[in-house]
Amino acid sequence: GVKQGDRVATLAWNDYRHLELYYAVSCMGAVLHTVNPRLFPEQLEFIINHAEDKLLFIDPTLLPALAPLAGKLPTVEKTIVLTSAPAMPATVAGTLPDYESFIADQPDDFEWPALEASAASALCYTSGTTGNPKGVLYSHRSTVLHAYAGCMADSMGMSGRDAVLAVVPMFHANAWGLPYNAPMTGAKLVFPGPKMGDAATLTQLMNEESVTLAAAVPTVWMMLLAYLDQSGGTLQTLKRTVIGGSAVPIQMIRDFRDKHGLSVRLLSDEEGEVCRKFGVSQFRERDGHKKLCVIRSTFIVDK
Repeated sequence: GVKQGDRVATLAWNDYRHLELYYAVSCMGAVLHTVNPRLFPEQLEFIINHAEDKLLFIDPTLLPALAPLAGKLPTVEKTIVLTSAPAMPATVAGTLPDYESFIADQPDDFEWPALEASAASALCYTSGTTGNPKGVLYSHRSTVLHAYAGCMADSMGMSGRDAVLAVVPMFHANAWGLPYNAPMTGAKLVFPGPKMGDAATLTQLMNEESVTLAAAVPTVWMMLLAYLDQSGGTLQTLKRTVIGGSAVPIQMIRDFRDKHGLSVRLLSDEEGEVCRKFGVSQFRERDGHKKLCVIRSTFIVDK
Protein backbone atom coordinates (compact mmCIF):
# COMPACT_ATOMS: atom_id res chain seq x y z
CA GLY A 1 0.00 0.00 0.00
CA VAL A 2 0.88 3.66 -0.24
CA LYS A 3 2.54 5.09 2.87
CA GLN A 4 3.05 8.65 4.07
CA GLY A 5 5.75 10.30 1.98
CA ASP A 6 5.31 7.97 -1.00
CA ARG A 7 5.01 9.70 -4.36
CA VAL A 8 1.91 9.06 -6.47
CA ALA A 9 2.10 10.28 -10.06
CA THR A 10 -0.65 11.51 -12.36
CA LEU A 11 -0.53 11.87 -16.14
CA ALA A 12 -3.92 13.46 -16.56
CA TRP A 13 -6.03 16.34 -17.85
CA ASN A 14 -8.34 18.57 -15.84
CA ASP A 15 -11.25 16.40 -14.73
CA TYR A 16 -13.03 15.19 -11.62
CA ARG A 17 -10.96 12.02 -11.16
CA HIS A 18 -7.79 14.10 -11.17
CA LEU A 19 -9.37 16.37 -8.55
CA GLU A 20 -10.20 13.36 -6.38
CA LEU A 21 -6.54 12.36 -6.49
CA TYR A 22 -5.47 15.89 -5.52
CA TYR A 23 -7.19 15.44 -2.17
CA ALA A 24 -6.99 11.67 -1.64
CA VAL A 25 -3.23 11.45 -2.16
CA SER A 26 -2.11 14.57 -0.29
CA CYS A 27 -4.56 14.26 2.61
CA MET A 28 -3.49 10.67 3.36
CA GLY A 29 0.08 11.94 3.73
CA ALA A 30 1.45 10.83 0.37
CA VAL A 31 2.81 13.29 -2.21
CA LEU A 32 0.84 14.05 -5.35
CA HIS A 33 3.25 14.22 -8.31
CA THR A 34 1.56 15.86 -11.29
CA VAL A 35 3.50 15.00 -14.44
CA ASN A 36 3.36 17.14 -17.59
CA PRO A 37 2.32 14.80 -20.45
CA ARG A 38 3.57 17.28 -23.04
CA LEU A 39 7.23 16.59 -22.22
CA PHE A 40 9.49 14.33 -24.27
CA PRO A 41 9.58 10.61 -23.36
CA GLU A 42 13.13 10.87 -22.00
CA GLN A 43 12.04 13.74 -19.74
CA LEU A 44 9.04 11.77 -18.50
CA GLU A 45 11.33 8.82 -17.78
CA PHE A 46 13.75 11.02 -15.84
CA ILE A 47 11.01 12.76 -13.82
CA ILE A 48 9.13 9.62 -12.79
CA ASN A 49 12.34 7.79 -11.87
CA HIS A 50 13.85 10.77 -10.06
CA ALA A 51 10.66 11.15 -7.98
CA GLU A 52 10.58 7.38 -7.40
CA ASP A 53 6.83 7.30 -7.98
CA LYS A 54 5.08 4.26 -6.54
CA LEU A 55 1.75 4.45 -8.36
CA LEU A 56 0.92 6.07 -11.68
CA PHE A 57 -2.59 7.21 -12.62
CA ILE A 58 -3.00 7.97 -16.32
CA ASP A 59 -5.75 9.29 -18.56
CA PRO A 60 -6.63 6.77 -21.32
CA THR A 61 -5.90 9.36 -24.03
CA LEU A 62 -2.34 9.64 -22.72
CA LEU A 63 -1.46 5.95 -22.83
CA PRO A 64 0.56 6.46 -26.05
CA ALA A 65 2.86 8.83 -24.11
CA LEU A 66 3.60 6.03 -21.66
CA ALA A 67 4.27 3.35 -24.28
CA PRO A 68 7.94 4.32 -24.92
CA LEU A 69 8.63 3.98 -21.18
CA ALA A 70 7.68 0.30 -20.92
CA GLY A 71 10.21 -1.45 -18.67
CA LYS A 72 11.98 1.82 -17.81
CA LEU A 73 10.12 2.81 -14.64
CA PRO A 74 11.40 0.42 -11.94
CA THR A 75 9.77 2.13 -8.94
CA VAL A 76 6.23 2.21 -10.39
CA GLU A 77 4.43 -0.79 -8.89
CA LYS A 78 1.06 -0.24 -10.53
CA THR A 79 -0.42 1.87 -13.34
CA ILE A 80 -4.12 2.73 -13.08
CA VAL A 81 -6.14 4.07 -16.02
CA LEU A 82 -8.42 6.99 -15.14
CA THR A 83 -11.66 5.59 -16.51
CA SER A 84 -14.30 2.93 -15.83
CA ALA A 85 -14.21 -0.73 -16.88
CA PRO A 86 -16.66 -0.32 -19.81
CA ALA A 87 -14.62 2.58 -21.18
CA MET A 88 -11.20 0.92 -20.93
CA PRO A 89 -9.22 1.01 -24.19
CA ALA A 90 -8.99 -2.43 -25.76
CA THR A 91 -5.20 -2.20 -25.87
CA VAL A 92 -4.91 -2.32 -22.07
CA ALA A 93 -8.17 -3.97 -20.99
CA GLY A 94 -7.33 -6.96 -18.82
CA THR A 95 -3.73 -5.87 -18.32
CA LEU A 96 -4.12 -2.59 -16.41
CA PRO A 97 -6.76 -1.80 -13.77
CA ASP A 98 -9.29 0.96 -14.32
CA TYR A 99 -9.74 3.68 -11.71
CA GLU A 100 -13.35 2.97 -10.79
CA SER A 101 -12.70 -0.74 -10.21
CA PHE A 102 -9.50 0.14 -8.32
CA ILE A 103 -11.45 2.14 -5.71
CA ALA A 104 -14.76 0.22 -5.82
CA ASP A 105 -14.05 -2.19 -2.95
CA GLN A 106 -12.52 0.43 -0.65
CA PRO A 107 -14.40 1.54 2.49
CA ASP A 108 -16.42 4.76 2.44
CA ASP A 109 -14.79 5.98 5.66
CA PHE A 110 -11.16 6.91 6.19
CA GLU A 111 -9.35 8.09 9.30
CA TRP A 112 -7.41 11.09 8.02
CA PRO A 113 -3.97 11.34 9.63
CA ALA A 114 -2.78 14.43 11.50
CA LEU A 115 -0.02 15.74 9.25
CA GLU A 116 2.75 18.22 9.96
CA ALA A 117 2.17 21.57 8.24
CA SER A 118 5.67 21.33 6.78
CA ALA A 119 5.08 17.84 5.32
CA ALA A 120 5.19 17.49 1.54
CA SER A 121 1.83 17.77 -0.20
CA ALA A 122 2.54 17.96 -3.93
CA LEU A 123 5.43 17.79 -6.38
CA CYS A 124 5.88 19.45 -9.76
CA TYR A 125 8.88 19.42 -12.11
CA THR A 126 10.10 22.14 -14.44
CA SER A 127 10.11 21.59 -18.19
CA GLY A 128 13.88 21.11 -18.26
CA THR A 129 14.85 24.05 -20.46
CA THR A 130 18.28 24.04 -18.79
CA GLY A 131 19.45 20.49 -18.16
CA ASN A 132 17.21 17.90 -16.55
CA PRO A 133 13.87 18.99 -15.06
CA LYS A 134 13.99 20.13 -11.44
CA GLY A 135 11.47 19.10 -8.82
CA VAL A 136 9.57 21.70 -6.80
CA LEU A 137 8.01 20.42 -3.58
CA TYR A 138 4.94 22.06 -2.03
CA SER A 139 4.17 21.71 1.67
CA HIS A 140 0.68 21.53 3.15
CA ARG A 141 1.28 24.91 4.77
CA SER A 142 2.35 26.62 1.55
CA THR A 143 -0.60 25.11 -0.31
CA VAL A 144 -3.14 26.35 2.24
CA LEU A 145 -1.60 29.83 2.43
CA HIS A 146 -1.51 30.06 -1.37
CA ALA A 147 -5.18 29.01 -1.52
CA TYR A 148 -6.15 31.73 0.97
CA ALA A 149 -4.13 34.36 -0.90
CA GLY A 150 -5.59 33.39 -4.27
CA CYS A 151 -9.12 34.04 -3.04
CA MET A 152 -8.44 37.59 -1.85
CA ALA A 153 -10.13 40.54 -3.52
CA ASP A 154 -7.02 41.87 -5.23
CA SER A 155 -5.99 38.41 -6.41
CA MET A 156 -8.67 36.25 -8.07
CA GLY A 157 -11.43 37.59 -5.83
CA MET A 158 -13.17 34.21 -5.72
CA SER A 159 -16.35 33.54 -3.75
CA GLY A 160 -19.12 30.98 -3.41
CA ARG A 161 -21.08 32.88 -6.06
CA ASP A 162 -18.49 32.06 -8.74
CA ALA A 163 -18.32 29.29 -11.32
CA VAL A 164 -14.66 28.77 -12.23
CA LEU A 165 -13.31 27.28 -15.46
CA ALA A 166 -9.82 25.88 -14.87
CA VAL A 167 -8.17 25.85 -18.29
CA VAL A 168 -4.65 26.11 -16.89
CA PRO A 169 -3.54 22.46 -16.56
CA MET A 170 -3.64 20.66 -13.25
CA PHE A 171 -0.18 19.34 -14.17
CA HIS A 172 1.17 22.91 -14.33
CA ALA A 173 1.84 24.51 -10.91
CA ASN A 174 -1.27 22.86 -9.50
CA ALA A 175 -3.48 24.81 -11.91
CA TRP A 176 -2.43 28.04 -10.12
CA GLY A 177 -4.19 26.76 -6.99
CA LEU A 178 -7.71 26.61 -8.49
CA PRO A 179 -8.38 23.03 -7.27
CA TYR A 180 -7.89 24.41 -3.74
CA ASN A 181 -9.37 27.93 -4.14
CA ALA A 182 -12.74 26.79 -5.48
CA PRO A 183 -13.57 24.18 -2.79
CA MET A 184 -12.29 26.57 -0.10
CA THR A 185 -14.83 29.22 -1.11
CA GLY A 186 -17.61 26.91 -2.30
CA ALA A 187 -17.25 28.04 -5.90
CA LYS A 188 -18.35 25.72 -8.70
CA LEU A 189 -15.37 24.20 -10.53
CA VAL A 190 -15.66 23.43 -14.24
CA PHE A 191 -13.14 21.25 -16.11
CA PRO A 192 -12.51 21.07 -19.88
CA GLY A 193 -10.88 17.61 -19.85
CA PRO A 194 -8.59 17.16 -22.88
CA LYS A 195 -10.36 20.00 -24.74
CA MET A 196 -8.46 22.81 -22.99
CA GLY A 197 -7.14 23.95 -26.37
CA ASP A 198 -10.50 23.93 -28.18
CA ALA A 199 -12.02 27.42 -28.34
CA ALA A 200 -15.51 26.23 -29.35
CA THR A 201 -15.62 23.78 -26.45
CA LEU A 202 -14.40 26.40 -23.97
CA THR A 203 -16.99 28.91 -25.15
CA GLN A 204 -19.76 26.33 -24.89
CA LEU A 205 -18.62 25.26 -21.41
CA MET A 206 -18.49 28.83 -20.14
CA ASN A 207 -21.97 29.64 -21.40
CA GLU A 208 -23.67 26.37 -20.44
CA GLU A 209 -22.10 26.27 -16.95
CA SER A 210 -22.55 30.02 -16.29
CA VAL A 211 -18.82 30.50 -15.71
CA THR A 212 -17.88 33.82 -14.09
CA LEU A 213 -14.10 33.34 -13.77
CA ALA A 214 -11.73 31.53 -16.15
CA ALA A 215 -7.96 31.07 -15.97
CA ALA A 216 -5.55 30.23 -18.81
CA VAL A 217 -2.26 31.16 -20.46
CA PRO A 218 -2.12 33.85 -23.21
CA THR A 219 -1.98 31.36 -26.10
CA VAL A 220 -5.35 29.90 -25.07
CA TRP A 221 -6.93 33.33 -24.75
CA MET A 222 -5.55 34.45 -28.13
CA MET A 223 -7.18 31.42 -29.72
CA LEU A 224 -10.46 32.05 -27.90
CA LEU A 225 -10.59 35.73 -28.85
CA ALA A 226 -9.91 34.86 -32.50
CA TYR A 227 -12.70 32.26 -32.41
CA LEU A 228 -15.17 34.75 -30.91
CA ASP A 229 -14.27 37.32 -33.58
CA GLN A 230 -14.74 34.80 -36.40
CA SER A 231 -17.86 33.09 -35.08
CA GLY A 232 -19.60 36.10 -33.58
CA GLY A 233 -19.88 34.19 -30.31
CA THR A 234 -20.29 35.84 -26.93
CA LEU A 235 -19.31 35.08 -23.35
CA GLN A 236 -22.67 35.39 -21.67
CA THR A 237 -21.74 35.14 -17.99
CA LEU A 238 -17.96 35.53 -17.81
CA LYS A 239 -16.91 38.52 -15.69
CA ARG A 240 -13.14 38.18 -15.35
CA THR A 241 -10.18 36.25 -16.67
CA VAL A 242 -6.92 35.27 -15.01
CA ILE A 243 -3.90 35.26 -17.32
CA GLY A 244 -0.35 34.13 -16.56
CA GLY A 245 2.49 31.89 -17.62
CA SER A 246 4.02 34.30 -20.12
CA ALA A 247 3.96 37.98 -21.10
CA VAL A 248 0.46 39.24 -21.86
CA PRO A 249 -0.06 41.51 -24.89
CA ILE A 250 -1.81 44.78 -24.05
CA GLN A 251 -4.13 44.25 -27.03
CA MET A 252 -5.45 41.07 -25.40
CA ILE A 253 -6.45 43.03 -22.33
CA ARG A 254 -8.10 45.68 -24.50
CA ASP A 255 -10.04 43.06 -26.44
CA PHE A 256 -11.34 41.40 -23.28
CA ARG A 257 -12.28 44.79 -21.83
CA ASP A 258 -13.66 46.57 -24.88
CA LYS A 259 -15.23 43.69 -26.83
CA HIS A 260 -16.41 41.50 -23.98
CA GLY A 261 -16.62 43.81 -20.95
CA LEU A 262 -14.28 41.75 -18.79
CA SER A 263 -11.87 42.56 -15.98
CA VAL A 264 -8.44 40.98 -16.45
CA ARG A 265 -6.37 39.68 -13.55
CA LEU A 266 -2.73 39.08 -14.37
CA LEU A 267 -0.21 36.77 -12.81
CA SER A 268 2.52 39.18 -13.80
CA ASP A 269 5.51 38.52 -16.00
CA GLU A 270 8.35 40.89 -15.23
CA GLU A 271 9.50 41.14 -18.83
CA GLY A 272 6.02 41.88 -20.16
CA GLU A 273 4.94 45.21 -21.57
CA VAL A 274 1.88 45.20 -19.34
CA CYS A 275 3.93 45.11 -16.14
CA ARG A 276 5.92 48.13 -17.26
CA LYS A 277 2.90 50.04 -18.55
CA PHE A 278 0.83 49.60 -15.41
CA GLY A 279 3.69 50.31 -13.02
CA VAL A 280 4.01 46.99 -11.24
CA SER A 281 7.67 46.52 -12.09
CA GLN A 282 10.74 48.67 -11.71
CA PHE A 283 14.49 48.46 -12.20
CA ARG A 284 16.51 47.65 -9.09
CA GLU A 285 20.26 47.39 -8.78
CA ARG A 286 21.74 44.11 -7.62
CA ASP A 287 25.45 43.22 -7.64
CA GLY A 288 26.16 46.22 -9.81
CA HIS A 289 23.57 45.27 -12.43
CA LYS A 290 20.10 46.64 -13.03
CA LYS A 291 17.33 44.04 -13.05
CA LEU A 292 13.63 44.49 -13.79
CA CYS A 293 11.73 43.31 -10.71
CA VAL A 294 8.03 42.77 -10.14
CA ILE A 295 6.53 44.84 -7.31
CA ARG A 296 3.21 42.97 -7.19
CA SER A 297 2.81 39.42 -8.47
CA THR A 298 -0.93 39.71 -9.17
CA PHE A 299 -2.78 42.80 -10.35
CA ILE A 300 -6.07 43.81 -11.94
CA VAL A 301 -6.55 45.68 -15.21
CA ASP A 302 -10.13 46.90 -15.67
CA LYS A 303 -9.71 50.38 -17.11
